[in-house]
Amino acid sequence: MKNLFTPTRRELLSAAAGGFGAIALRGILAEEAPPAKAPAADPLAARQSHFVPRAKSVIFLYMTGGVSHVDTFDHKPKLAADHGKSITVDNWQGKLGKFTRFLKGPGWKFAPGGTCGTQVSDLFPNVRTVVDDLCVIRSLESNHTNHYEGTLGMHTGSWSFARPSIGAWVSYGLGTENRNLPSFMVIAPKAPYAGTQTWGCDFLPGCHQGTHIVPGPVPIANVSRRSPTDELQKLELARIAAANKKHLEERPGDAALEARIRAMETAFGMQQAAPEAFDLSKETEATLRLYGLARGQTNGFGWQCLQARRMVERGVRFVELIDVGSSGNWDSHGNMQEHVALAKNVDQPIAALITDLKQRGLLDETLVVWTTEFGRTPYHEQAAHAGREHHHQVFSSWLAGGGIKGGLVHGSSDDYGIGPGEDSVHVHDFHATILHLLGLDHERLTYRHAGRDYRLTDVAGEVVGEILA
Repeated sequence: MKNLFTPTRRELLSAAAGGFGAIALRGILAEEAPPAKAPAADPLAARQSHFVPRAKSVIFLYMTGGVSHVDTFDHKPKLAADHGKSITVDNWQGKLGKFTRFLKGPGWKFAPGGTCGTQVSDLFPNVRTVVDDLCVIRSLESNHTNHYEGTLGMHTGSWSFARPSIGAWVSYGLGTENRNLPSFMVIAPKAPYAGTQTWGCDFLPGCHQGTHIVPGPVPIANVSRRSPTDELQKLELARIAAANKKHLEERPGDAALEARIRAMETAFGMQQAAPEAFDLSKETEATLRLYGLARGQTNGFGWQCLQARRMVERGVRFVELIDVGSSGNWDSHGNMQEHVALAKNVDQPIAALITDLKQRGLLDETLVVWTTEFGRTPYHEQAAHAGREHHHQVFSSWLAGGGIKGGLVHGSSDDYGIGPGEDSVHVHDFHATILHLLGLDHERLTYRHAGRDYRLTDVAGEVVGEILA
């Protein structure tokens, strides 16, 4: 795919002479006097992958709160047949002992989709129509049953401490194809559990942190120039650039300082590129209808999905879409019927995204990932209770495009969806596979910090080779 905007750093410097946000940068640089370090390479420069990649970019669809696997993508006929029966659960939710619980069948019917016949529930009728492009993993395991830890683990591979997010690792490993837009963008109306740590970069260079885009009429705040004319802005930035250059020359090889200046260059590029990238006025009526959008609409998950397609078209490496925030989400303790509105919010847009990418020839080079922090219990302590609790022991996610076998179900849970059945996939394996499809070896993608080499998958993780095309 041809990059739409590819100015060199030298061209940006000569044209922008410092970058958007330079007034703030001037104050920052005036206060900093770090010691000299070894010369650093451009942290955002496009890098060669470890091996030939199958995907060039990722669209990461994150459903906040814990989607019930047994009500969506994990068909359990025996659970439906044994609804209301009591079972004994060992060490429930970390509590030692044996506990009596009552099986709770799925609240929606399942039906086969596509030519592959993968069963999907009536909560996702539109996603069911594109199931031939999906690889559904029904045996995913996580390490924690709380929202904060589960969200942190799914994004960073760490359930205890803040670590770089998967998008930051991808940016660090591959750099950017478009210096006018961030390499890692997060389009979300609100932050999920764990807040901005879900797209943070922690000890990686700050330029790899996700840029948060808030749906609405002004998705990126302060992107417009403050100067009344382009000529005046260029004059101001030229003077600041001269000060920045002198400051940097006095501190040769300071990686943090150089990275911060480059980040400001990207910010200036956004001033030029972002208005066009977020302008949907040239999208056809057919495309807007596909995503369920009205012309002029600037919010909703359909808007997020369409913007994600536009971002990968423009060379953004990693785009995460978060549907809702840390309240009003899929955490249906009281009543599983809450899943209805949440599924309706994302079902058509997700199917539209898969269809649109495929029609444009982009699906083969774009990896689409759908996931959540954990599933929900196939049982309850009260026989007639309408809700479900947290369940990290096994749950479902899916991938599409970017080197994935479509129309496939990988792994299984047991007959009731309580624990893994065959071919369990840990979150570390999930992450290793995503990196592999981008041409990155998860064991070689490391960063030395505090005396040790860190990686997204910690000291574990294996690529799930069976799902690769």
